Amino acid sequence: MHTTVEAMLEAYPRDLGDVDRARFTTCIQACFECAQACTACADACLSEEMVTELVTCIRTNLDCADLCASTGAVLSRHTGYDANLTRAVLEACAQACKACRDECERHAGMHEHCRVCAESCRRCEQACRDLLGALG
Repeated sequence: MHTTVEAMLEAYPRDLGDVDRARFTTCIQACFECAQACTACADACLSEEMVTELVTCIRTNLDCADLCASTGAVLSRHTGYDANLTRAVLEACAQACKACRDECERHAGMHEHCRVCAESCRRCEQACRDLLGALG
């Protein structure tokens, strides 16, 4: 069964060239999943009694969510493709995911939402780095 991301890549009316569709698919999905996880983690942090101790985590979550959502959107567009911009966006997303993962891991023993978010950030960072490697 195809995912929506796969179906949209296949439905693109022009030739995508030698694009690694599997890596693009994985990265787009990881970006949107991570954006959701980070948004939900920030919200969960706001519901914790020790919210003042989670301010950095919340900020990092929100920054990562925005960068992941933007990266997923940029990767979903192929018309007028700009490889340099794509590489810069992927690098920024990977950096945001690493920062968020590191911050969430500090709280993962106490907050399950931080553990889940850290895992999502790890997957997204790896997907961005894998796609960067494939782009050359």
